[in-house]
Amino acid sequence: METQTHKSHRPAQSGSKAEKKGKGKQKTGFNEKAFAPKSGRRADRQARRNVERDEARLHVPLVNRTPDDEPPPVIIAIVGPPGVGKTTLLKSLVRRYAKQTLSEAKGPITVVAGKKRRLTFIECNSDLNSMIDIGKVADLVLLMIDGSYGFEMETFEFLNILQAHGFPKVIGILTHLDLIKKQATLRATKKLLKRRFWNEIYQGAKLFYLSGVLNGRYPDTEILNLSRFISVMKFRPLIFRNTHPYLLADRIEDLTPREEIRTSKGRCDRTVTLYGYLRGTNLRQSTRVHIPGVGDMDIKTVTKLSDPCPLPDADSEKRRKLSEKKKLLVHAPMSDVGGVMYDKDAVWINVPGNFTRGATDVPHGEGERMVIDLQDVDETLEETVARSNIRLFGSSSNPLTIDARHHDRENSYSDDDDDDDDGDDDDDEDEDDTSNGDSEFEEGEEVFSEDEQDDEGSGEEDEPRTGPSNTGRHAARTIVRSTHRFSSKEKEGGDVTFADSDSELGLSDDEGRGRAGEVMYADDVKEISSDDEEEFDEDNEDDVPAWKSGLAAKASAAFEELDRRKRRKDWVAMIYSNSLSPEQIANGADTTRAKSDEIDDDFFLVNSSGAANQDELDMTKEALSPGALREWEDEGVLDSLRTLFITGDHDGGEADQETNAHKNPEGGNFIDLEARKAQTALTEFEGTDAGTRALLEGYRPGTYVRIELASVPCEFIEHFDPHYPIIVGGLLAAEERMGYLQVRIKRHRWFARTLKTNDPLIFSLGWRRFQSVPIYSLDDHSIRMRMLKYTPEHMHCYASFYGPVALPNTGFCAFNALSGETVAFRVSATGVVLDIDRSTKIVKKLKLTGVPFKIFKNTAFIKDMFTSALEVAKFEGASIRTVSGIRGQVKKALNKPEGTFRATFEDKVLMSDIIFLRAWYSIQPRRFYNPVTSLLLSDKSRWSGMRLTGQIRRDEGLKTPLAVNSTYKPIERPARRFNTLKVPKKLQATLPYASKPKLMKPQSKQTYMQKRAVVLEPEEKKAIALLQQVRALRKDQVVRRREKQQERKETHRKKVQKDEAKDAEKEREKKKVYMRAAGMKSKREADVEEGRSRKRRKT
Repeated sequence: METQTHKSHRPAQSGSKAEKKGKGKQKTGFNEKAFAPKSGRRADRQARRNVERDEARLHVPLVNRTPDDEPPPVIIAIVGPPGVGKTTLLKSLVRRYAKQTLSEAKGPITVVAGKKRRLTFIECNSDLNSMIDIGKVADLVLLMIDGSYGFEMETFEFLNILQAHGFPKVIGILTHLDLIKKQATLRATKKLLKRRFWNEIYQGAKLFYLSGVLNGRYPDTEILNLSRFISVMKFRPLIFRNTHPYLLADRIEDLTPREEIRTSKGRCDRTVTLYGYLRGTNLRQSTRVHIPGVGDMDIKTVTKLSDPCPLPDADSEKRRKLSEKKKLLVHAPMSDVGGVMYDKDAVWINVPGNFTRGATDVPHGEGERMVIDLQDVDETLEETVARSNIRLFGSSSNPLTIDARHHDRENSYSDDDDDDDDGDDDDDEDEDDTSNGDSEFEEGEEVFSEDEQDDEGSGEEDEPRTGPSNTGRHAARTIVRSTHRFSSKEKEGGDVTFADSDSELGLSDDEGRGRAGEVMYADDVKEISSDDEEEFDEDNEDDVPAWKSGLAAKASAAFEELDRRKRRKDWVAMIYSNSLSPEQIANGADTTRAKSDEIDDDFFLVNSSGAANQDELDMTKEALSPGALREWEDEGVLDSLRTLFITGDHDGGEADQETNAHKNPEGGNFIDLEARKAQTALTEFEGTDAGTRALLEGYRPGTYVRIELASVPCEFIEHFDPHYPIIVGGLLAAEERMGYLQVRIKRHRWFARTLKTNDPLIFSLGWRRFQSVPIYSLDDHSIRMRMLKYTPEHMHCYASFYGPVALPNTGFCAFNALSGETVAFRVSATGVVLDIDRSTKIVKKLKLTGVPFKIFKNTAFIKDMFTSALEVAKFEGASIRTVSGIRGQVKKALNKPEGTFRATFEDKVLMSDIIFLRAWYSIQPRRFYNPVTSLLLSDKSRWSGMRLTGQIRRDEGLKTPLAVNSTYKPIERPARRFNTLKVPKKLQATLPYASKPKLMKPQSKQTYMQKRAVVLEPEEKKAIALLQQVRALRKDQVVRRREKQQERKETHRKKVQKDEAKDAEKEREKKKVYMRAAGMKSKREADVEEGRSRKRRKT
């Protein structure tokens, strides 16, 4: 059976089975409609789409500056008109990601969406200011549309705002579809809204449908589909956001002293801290920022905080599997998540009415846990600190204590300070509280939260103190010991002893001069001597422990190598640190003392308050070893440095790669080059500590920072509303100054009114919203910039105005008013910045008119154009012309009358001609800048700037003043009497008969009929009257007969047109059949010809 062979299957070539199989197969032959569109419009659209797709591939790729390891959360804005379901969608999405239900959603809400992605949801209200701010920072927009109503005006306004500020990703969401009962109507509505949405965004834009609301939320299946689509979206970096640092504040606090607020009755400037994730580029502390709706601010301090909503890691994943409730997946300080809500000046803890403290099986929120922890405390902070113990190592048997004598000296110092300044009591109390909070408690004794320690530590001044200064701890401690506990004899003899711990840690003198004080063991009370003491007990030298033996020999042997490392100064910290003045840096001041209040792990640092050693080496010269100098003998090292100088070789290596990368139009190695630069930056700062790195490059995007701002208007805190977004946008160096901007602008086609020069306009440019007075102009054949009184229809023009400088190619949009009471479309114009402080002047046309008072052949004397001979002298040689088009030139002024001049023309002018001179007058935009401070108002939608004169008169009920010369009067022009044309008789005799004037004189004598009057008899009158009546009846019959005839002709004409249309349709069908047959015939002939040619080639 294994060797049996089977016959291969042969399909049937004829019969019913072959016919059945052949029916499903496509017929072979030429089909002219296979790859051709059915309509020309569709073919045009498809060709345009292909061209746009090919053009999109040629764009230079943008480098995403967002770090890949810790990216900031993606900002998702939920935008739509009122009553469309924005809050319901926000609660549904938060419920989907964080498994928590929000009772009231306010401010930004951050959730964890995956291993490498976090999402920040924010709801945008219908206020135009909020829509402008959200459009500048949103990475993804969920545009909600009421399916039962259709598109509303707010939707189109927001889309135009997005187009001006860099278009992010947009997803449309149709709601209220359950109100449409008929399925046919529902399908038609979906199709219509989808087509309209595609026209506004792009063809194929994503559109989701939400059917209805169940239990206060949208269906879980629909929300799941939407969340999955959001979680995998990729975002292209936008140019403006890729060059500016910014953050969306999710928490705000007022740090102004309450006594200052009380004494000023709440009208003093405030000190405010804002919290949020940093986005865009790196933020430096010296960067000036702008808060839209408030104004420009200077940053006082920037602090990096721990991530309140961290990405999951291995440890958190293990903990999450054990208990889902232990991990908080949502961060919303302005909302009531977990029972805790952060207000502008307080933290509110919401404990429900059925709260039971002893119920351990019921999961508690964050606020309830805080209340339980506060209730568990049975002793004061002072008692807890008094009985707390600190051990130097985990294996230490004895705790550390502070010498009482040194403590008394500190108290005496503090008493002296109190005597010198009575106003430092409060500061001392704050320092005591802070120092107490820095002790390491035993298990269960730590009562301060991390945020409270951050807040307390930030309020202290950066001043060097003699005693140990303790601040709030941000990181793990690093134990450091003092390195300069030597005797005076050892100093004089030059044999300096070093502890092993110092050499291992590699401390410098700057780090060694930390804080003064003695650290003691409780049982072994042996004083660690300080440089302040003048006497040294020689008897104690014999009691030195065994681990200290031989330190002098080790130190003297390694003195040369250690001294070089020891004498090194942190020049980077000196240059970029703001705590030291240039004089202090030049004098060699220590940076460790200035940074002592900022370092969290300085509990064990010991300061040296003694005088400087007079026998130290020369600090201006660095000790060099022969081994370090041998490095410069290597030719490879020297060749690598030659390219860094002007005279070096720049033709090879990475220079060629960079040049080739920029020459490639498709991008080429552009991404690789940028990645290489980023990797170089990472390796550059690899060994640098976090503080110095922040001073050099700033705080990286994705960092959760705390920004402290001073001199903030008090209205910002008093009228704070979490429903309005707070954006902190960093300004570049060029954007901090004011100047004249030239932009290209176009009035929006949906804005009804025409824009007028010198009318105030509200601009949204960069981070700012401000009001200015633009002047519109047009390039007059590249000769001059001619001012326009109004913006042109359906075309661009130029505009110049005064305001904050923005970089070229920055988009903007303009508005006449920001009030929500405006019914019409509010976006007035859109445009882009062209130039800054351009030197080209804008000129305005000026016409001077005059009339001739004496005329010669081609010369005339003109008056009423100038008032003096000086004005005439200024315009000598200027071109003039008459209304009829005769051109001339100004020659010279006349003596009398004043202001008259002599002019020559190309033809003789008449006394009735008007002569005018066209001149140009230079104008300058007004220096008017009015920032929009909407966040400082209680009603943030009612900000009003400078009003027009007509609006002020209408609001005040004033009448428009009427000038006598401005009123319109009827123009009375007297009829001009022209003389008759007289042709001489000699000329008439030579003219042909057709050209001779045919003038007949009127007949002077009356005719025979004019001389005689006709008198009718009564019978003749009756006969004439009867004839007139018969004629009238006849005329009426003729008119009615013609009307009926026209009606019959119109009916016949319509019938003929209908028949002709049918005949034309039949003719077109015949042509189609004929052309189809002709095409198939030509295809067969071509195939035959092709087959013959192939055969010929084979033979």
